[in-house]
Amino acid sequence: MNTVFDSSTLILLAKIEILRIVSDDIHIVIPERVETECTAKKSFDGKLISTLIEEGKIRVEKIRKREIINKLCKDFKLHIGEAEALYMAVEKGCPIAVDDLPTIKACKVLNQGFTTAIHFLINIFKDGRIDMQTAIVKLEKLSLYGRYNRRIIDNARKRLEGGN
Repeated sequence: MNTVFDSSTLILLAKIEILRIVSDDIHIVIPERVETECTAKKSFDGKLISTLIEEGKIRVEKIRKREIINKLCKDFKLHIGEAEALYMAVEKGCPIAVDDLPTIKACKVLNQGFTTAIHFLINIFKDGRIDMQTAIVKLEKLSLYGRYNRRIIDNARKRLEGGN
């Protein structure tokens, strides 16, 4: 299944070092603007994302509907990369991976399915791809790198530890 990624989630998954695992499980598609945003810095996460693009684990596609992108930016106060990713997900009829609050709100208004870095972490833990100790460490890294509300991190920790 295809999942369109926004820069926020792609970078977060790279920073906590689970992007390669995720890219083994799903087809990651990103707009060109997201590629530019993610690979501009020569940091670890930028290099990992570039490598996965070169390996064909992340597919980069061009967006042509500028007027729709501009409308999404204006209507939902999104940056261009987020608007491109949202548009691409809607057009492809697939979910978007996003950790940016304005884009999540836009998804809710547009009835667009979405997932977050925390969801990916919980899923690879539940699938047995990483153990609980590793998952907790990666969750703590997410709490440092992401802009998560403490309640969200606490809820994710409970889910990792077997709660609801």
